[in-house]
Amino acid sequence: MSAGYCQNPGCLTPLFEDAGDKNVHIAEMAHIVAASDTGPRADVQLSAQERGAYENLVLLCASCHTRIDKAPEHYTDSMVVGWKQSHVARIAATFGAVEYGTRQEACQAIAPALAENLAIFNEYGPDNDYRVDSESPTAAVWRRKVLSRILPNNRKILAVLDANRRHLKDNELATLEQFRQHIDDLEARHLGDSHTVGARFPADMSTILCEGANA
Repeated sequence: MSAGYCQNPGCLTPLFEDAGDKNVHIAEMAHIVAASDTGPRADVQLSAQERGAYENLVLLCASCHTRIDKAPEHYTDSMVVGWKQSHVARIAATFGAVEYGTRQEACQAIAPALAENLAIFNEYGPDNDYRVDSESPTAAVWRRKVLSRILPNNRKILAVLDANRRHLKDNELATLEQFRQHIDDLEARHLGDSHTVGARFPADMSTILCEGANA
C-alpha cells in the first residue's frame, strides 16, 4: 500500500533504491502505537495482537521513523494514522483507481502495467535458464525489478479492477480473485518471510476486460 514510498506525505522518500546492480531496501516498519507499554505513543490497554496489527503499522524511511519516535508528543498517533490514510488515498489517485464508463477504458488503464510486467517476466523471470543458479546476476535483476516495478504495477492493476468490478464478467471476477491471491503470495515471498512459490499469475489476466483486437 506504500507503493514503495515513505508514508509520511511530507516526505515520500523512495524506499527501494538502485545501487549499482543491487536494490537497497531502506524501509522501516514503524508502530503507530508503541509495541511496548513504555514506547512512543504507548497505550497499555492495547493487546499484543492489536499492537502488531496492520492498522497499527506504517512504512517509513529511517529518518521519519526516528523523527516520530523522538518526538511522540508532536507526532501523535492520530497524526501518523492520518499520514497513512492520506498516503493510501494519494497512491490510489496516482494509480488511477477510478471507475471508468466502459470496459475498453478500464482495459486501456491497466494495459501498460500488464505489458511492462510481462516484458520483465519474459526477460528476467524465473522461467529463464538461470533458474538453476540462484546466484546468477539475472536472478538479482529479477528480484530488484519485482520490488521496484512488478509489485507496484500489481497494486495499480488490482486497484483499477476493484474500482471497475461492475464491468467484469463472472469468469473475470474469478480471475481477479486468483490475481489477488497471486499478489499476496508474491509480496509475502519478496517482502516477507515466506519461501513458498504460492499462487501463479493467472493466464486469463492477459485478456481481462480486453476482447478481440483490444487484447
